[in-house]
Amino acid sequence: MREDFDVKEELKKLPEQPGVYLMHAKDDEIIYVGKAINLKRRVSSYFRKVVNRGPKIEKMITLIHYFEYIVTDSELEALVLENNLIKEHRPKYNTMLKDDKSYPFMKVTVQEDFPRVLFARQMKRDGAKYFGPYTSAGAVKDTIELVKKLYGIRTCNKSLPKEIGKGRPCLYYQMKQCAGPCQGYISKEEYGERIDRLLAFLNGDYKKVLADLETKMKEKAAEFEFEEAAEYRDLMESVRHVTGSQRVVKTGGIDRDIIAMARKDEETVVSVFFVRDGKLLGREHFHMEQTGKDSGSQIIEAFIKQYYSGTPFVPNELLTEFAVEEQELLEQWLGEKRGGRVHIITPMKGEKSKMIDLARENAKVVLSRDLEKLKREEARTVGAANELALMLGLPLADRLEAFDISNTSGYQSVASMVVFEKGRPKKNAYRKFKLRTVTGPDDYKSMEEVLTRRFTDERFDVYPDIIMMDGGKGQVNIALKVLEQLNIHIPVCGMVKDDNHRTRGLYYNNEEINFPKNSEVFGMITRLQDEAHRFAITYHKLLRGKEQVHSILDDINGVGPARRKALMQYFKEIDKIKNATIEELSEVKGITPQVAQEIYNFFHEDVDPGI
Repeated sequence: MREDFDVKEELKKLPEQPGVYLMHAKDDEIIYVGKAINLKRRVSSYFRKVVNRGPKIEKMITLIHYFEYIVTDSELEALVLENNLIKEHRPKYNTMLKDDKSYPFMKVTVQEDFPRVLFARQMKRDGAKYFGPYTSAGAVKDTIELVKKLYGIRTCNKSLPKEIGKGRPCLYYQMKQCAGPCQGYISKEEYGERIDRLLAFLNGDYKKVLADLETKMKEKAAEFEFEEAAEYRDLMESVRHVTGSQRVVKTGGIDRDIIAMARKDEETVVSVFFVRDGKLLGREHFHMEQTGKDSGSQIIEAFIKQYYSGTPFVPNELLTEFAVEEQELLEQWLGEKRGGRVHIITPMKGEKSKMIDLARENAKVVLSRDLEKLKREEARTVGAANELALMLGLPLADRLEAFDISNTSGYQSVASMVVFEKGRPKKNAYRKFKLRTVTGPDDYKSMEEVLTRRFTDERFDVYPDIIMMDGGKGQVNIALKVLEQLNIHIPVCGMVKDDNHRTRGLYYNNEEINFPKNSEVFGMITRLQDEAHRFAITYHKLLRGKEQVHSILDDINGVGPARRKALMQYFKEIDKIKNATIEELSEVKGITPQVAQEIYNFFHEDVDPGI
């Protein structure tokens, strides 16, 4: 426990009210977030001997350094806060949904005089009609393209009827994919009839659409209008393509999600089938983390909390493979999100049970398919990090920090710090440094400054397991010198390149260590070194580009960012600005005669402008 944290005294302070508790490890990391209807009773249970608590929780308890809590007005409010905190902190010991997907909708703005059909990521209570969610953004876009061709529905953002007649009709009108309401080419009543047919189509009335298209195709063919007949034929194919995957199931027109799972060892896949208005629209699969000792009920419950906190649509029913402990609370929460009753059902027989079986079988297929891929990814990331630690005789290589210097052509030096955790890039931990004390291309002094700043800055609250220097003996010795001065003990490796500037091996403890070119650890080190170099070069180019523009224009009295932009848009090239007359410069928007004189004088210091 934290020295200033008296667990017995802190437990006494806990209120007997609903709320959320956060368990912290020694380094302040949040390792678990939970909710309770009675904080005092729930949190106290972690510090008492409890039988059959499970190895995962037992392990977590040994790591608790201190806890904090947040009181809420109700258990429902605690559930919402718990979800938000889990998403924000992704605690190590919570069962986590790996995939963070959002599903698109099709939106018909029926509240407008001339409704539009739009792509939407969120379902709002704005008076529009929403269709979906769809499992693919491509499916939504394909359907929008189709209904534009079928019904000529607009997708623009013009305010109609206020803007009718303003401007020219757009390209969609020319392509016969919009009826041109912005020009008054169609009445509100006739446009409304098209919207009614569109809504019927989106609600599943496909047979009538196909019949009408077939009739028109035959009419055009009989009139020898074969090109137009072919267009109707293609539209019929588009309708079949968009609607072909929407298998009808026996649900009585209800909206329903069917949730089942498959697991093997530490890997779990949750499968969800989406049924909307009696049609199976699609399915999705999600991988869950930290599920080894969790029950099926716990995994399904964690999935429901995390998935439905992020999706904008909640169906009438959830069919689940396992019953959930907090069914009543979850139904209340989901009902508030939906704006109507939601039922969570665990069917044991009948048609609904067969639907669960179908979802479970699909989860098994996905798990079997993905296990090999997951194993390969594990080998190239976590496996490679473990292999590196073993190779160097170190306990861990979970966090690697790589440093590189960029000073192309003697231009101002910059440095990059790239972080890999468990073999994967952690881009939100990357840092870039502009050198403050070093002038010119001196890599050793530059690296000394960067490492000193990195390990004395209080904002860096985590140390790496290994420091990886881009270079050999010299760069390694600089790092060791800095660490010794700061009394910090971290292993340092140099990433050595061959004559072709490709990764060759590691310099560690005054020896060069080579490894097979086809090994996972070699691949990881190569990616780390390349990433450090890329990040430094990108930052260097950015600064160099800014400096080039700044040195030429921003040093002119009276020229700031807005005038600089206006000058470049007008003249396109710096040389044309240099050679422009005062009159030509004055033609640029925002450039007064006085500023034009300043610009001219700047580029013609030795020339009398009156000559």
